[in-house]
Amino acid sequence: MTDVKDWNKAGGEKTEAMLLAPDKPRGIVVYEVCSACHLLEGWGLKDGTFPQLAGQHRSVLVKQLTDIRAKNRDNPTMYPFALDEQIMAVSGYHEGEINPAQLVADVTDYISKLPMNPDNGKGPWNELFPEFAQGKKLYADNCTQCHGENGEGIEDKFYPKIHGQHYNYMLRQFEWIRDGKRRNANPDMVKQIKGFSDKDMQMVINYVSRQKVPAKDLAPSKDYQNPDYD
Repeated sequence: MTDVKDWNKAGGEKTEAMLLAPDKPRGIVVYEVCSACHLLEGWGLKDGTFPQLAGQHRSVLVKQLTDIRAKNRDNPTMYPFALDEQIMAVSGYHEGEINPAQLVADVTDYISKLPMNPDNGKGPWNELFPEFAQGKKLYADNCTQCHGENGEGIEDKFYPKIHGQHYNYMLRQFEWIRDGKRRNANPDMVKQIKGFSDKDMQMVINYVSRQKVPAKDLAPSKDYQNPDYD
């Protein structure tokens, strides 16, 4: 794995986008293209092909999108939608009319305010299984400092919210981070989880996938449809 220095150093498009005032109508327009994979509700897919984005901290969305745009996070699926020429095209603006960082600010703010899926993909073991308890201990011993007691993350430190995320997506990302396949991973996390076995990984992600999301952050039902695209 390439050593990622200054993992979250201030500067560049990330900081620029964080400081810009977002525009919701533009965010709606830009996100419609994203919805081809992440769905209009921002819920992704339970099979883990695409993550839930709805309700994620804006800081995390900005960092991950700008990392992809800078090709510091390998995501060929998103390149056709996220790079300058593409993001400008979907916005309806032309070069010189708007800064791409503004579009990043617009779309990430919009996504961060979408209600989350009340029925995310979960791991195989519920509270009655010993694997659930073992996952809970692994989480408490290794993950709470960054991701919080309930998987809520820390917005001002760019630590993602992981409760409510799909089990299969988290499992894949955890494995890639552990095995050095995700170039923009936080080096502290790489060190923290390097000794996890595959079973450890499955148990801790199972536990996280079953943590309750606060009701205020959830859509009213799994049949909810985003009213911005009626």
